[in-house]
Amino acid sequence: MTAHQRREQLLDVSRRLFAEKGFEQTSVEEIASRAEVSKPVVYEHFGGKEGIYAVVVDREILALTDALSAALDEGGHPKVMVERSALALLGYIEDSEDGFRILVRDSPVAQATGTFSSLIGDVATQVEHLLAEQFKKQHLDPRTAPIYAQMLVGMVALTGQHWLDARSPKKADVAAALVNLAWNGLSGMERRPRLTTAPPTKRRAARTDTEAVGGPAGEPTPGVE
Repeated sequence: MTAHQRREQLLDVSRRLFAEKGFEQTSVEEIASRAEVSKPVVYEHFGGKEGIYAVVVDREILALTDALSAALDEGGHPKVMVERSALALLGYIEDSEDGFRILVRDSPVAQATGTFSSLIGDVATQVEHLLAEQFKKQHLDPRTAPIYAQMLVGMVALTGQHWLDARSPKKADVAAALVNLAWNGLSGMERRPRLTTAPPTKRRAARTDTEAVGGPAGEPTPGVE
């Protein structure tokens, strides 16, 4: 192997171990054994377990941040943006199960500090500005936007942690249910929620059923196609 190939191999092996056992329970000896190299090779490339863990976590944070930022940066109707954000998080979990386990295992979202909590906090800050604009349009107090942003993002994050193991119902159904609660509230929840837009992995036209975008009375939401 070239130096680059060896480095990537060690990162892949370490990523699987960190996901299975967590940082504390993973040793340099086990990483070296799984990679079929000597311990000095691990130290040569990363300086120790901490160095490998830092690279693995940085890569996962970047991947998840890019996915969530892309969902928010596209703009559009707020309901559609909530849908895209929920799908982005669930899609990351689906495609990078080990990575998500690493982020939430040692940094649960319930903690005030930690890798995943810090990331979710950054996302909530972006959502806060979007909510403030909508609150102004609805003649609501924009100063309450920060706490509502935390509620919204926290709901999606905790649901993602649950879905990581449950994997039921399907991703699109989970996203639709999240939007149903976030958009309509408990008093106006739809009986059979569906996404306004098709999931990005599906190459088909989005549903146009007004039930997918309407309120409790079935009225289409202004601005949503």
